Amino acid sequence: MASRSTRRDRSLNVWPGYVDALATLLLAVVFLLTIFVVGQFFLSQEITGRDSVLMRLNRQIADLTDLLALERSNRRAQEDRASSLRTTLLDTQVERDRLQAAAQSAQGAAGKTGELDRQLAAERASSARALSQIDLLNEQIAAMRRQLAALEDALSASENRDRESQARIADLGSRLNVALAQRVQELARYRSDFFGRLRQILGNRPDIRIVGDRFVLQSEVLFPAGSASLKPEAAPELDRIATAILDLAKQIPADIPWVLRIDGHTDSRPIFSSQFPSNWALSAARSIAVVQFMAGKGIPPQRLLAAAFGEFQPLEAGTTEEAYGRNRRIELKLTER
Repeated sequence: MASRSTRRDRSLNVWPGYVDALATLLLAVVFLLTIFVVGQFFLSQEITGRDSVLMRLNRQIADLTDLLALERSNRRAQEDRASSLRTTLLDTQVERDRLQAAAQSAQGAAGKTGELDRQLAAERASSARALSQIDLLNEQIAAMRRQLAALEDALSASENRDRESQARIADLGSRLNVALAQRVQELARYRSDFFGRLRQILGNRPDIRIVGDRFVLQSEVLFPAGSASLKPEAAPELDRIATAILDLAKQIPADIPWVLRIDGHTDSRPIFSSQFPSNWALSAARSIAVVQFMAGKGIPPQRLLAAAFGEFQPLEAGTTEEAYGRNRRIELKLTER
């Protein structure tokens, strides 16, 4: 009887060890499940972030390269996390196998082992879903790479078109410059003819001369002192000039945008009157008077231009009467519009 009691006590003392082992196993499983849930939570956050990034893709093409680098970094993090999950799963499988071996040597532990198998199967399914989500992210990253490649191709094509356009523009600009130079040469030739005719018409008068590309008439030839009304004796001189301009206008091609510019100048002595409050006003009134006379003689108004310089463009410095007389003048210039 004593021997049987002793054997019964020994068999009963085995259970605390099994209970501790199962409790430890359950804690390990709960810990692993907690790690997996947290990992799944972060993975869900990452996936949500990818969806958000994809939705903003069309608005952030300029930042696509930076986003791709970020996706690559996150992908590496996801791969590291998946590798960690695989390692954890392998460790769990090893622990399960060890526990199964221990449970096979104990009676009545079959039900507990089945529960552990179901939990491990659930973990495997969750890990499979996580891996599937990682594969989806990889596909999305590949799609983004393809979009980036397409954008780079489009940008390269646009740059090529831009270079071709710049080359065409440069060629057109060169042609335009050549055409303008030809027009300028033509106008210079007509200007030379114009000045030659004026020399023949007006003769070698000291009060009418050529300075550079301008025909200069002293103001005293056309106007009384301090006035913008043409002298009666100025009409014949201006008539001959208008006739020469009309003859020349018939020879100048219509596509040359020429104008006859009438510039009014005064000397440096100020004028104060109710009619002309400044030298500018007097020089403007005189140039306008000549323009109106030319228009009255049949020169198209669109070919006439009145300009006023006051005393600010003198031909000679000094305060002598001779200098004052040379600076008071009307200049005729055949130029481009």
